[in-house]
Amino acid sequence: MVRDDSRARPPRDFVRVGEWPYAILTDHHAAAVAQLVAQRLAEAMAGREMSANRLARLSGVNRQTVANVLAGAVWPDLMTIANLERHLGCLWPTENDSLAGMEDESQQS
Repeated sequence: MVRDDSRARPPRDFVRVGEWPYAILTDHHAAAVAQLVAQRLAEAMAGREMSANRLARLSGVNRQTVANVLAGAVWPDLMTIANLERHLGCLWPTENDSLAGMEDESQQS
């Protein structure tokens, strides 16, 4: 079994080009999902003019955790995503999401 140490690195470490959460990533599916969650979280908060403090109060998710998810500094766990989803209703990736920020390393020169 090949050891994968990617859990030791935050999702934003997989950025190849650009700025998190709108960057092109290396070929790392979990980082692409984390980036999509961060994008949707940022867009939902902006659309509702909601601060991290207010979202923390409503969702029960610590304000620093919200900030860390937005910054790609942590791998958000399922309970965190579920609690945020309950109040925002837009975070789960769907079958229609292309995860287009991911770059296939096999196609690089």
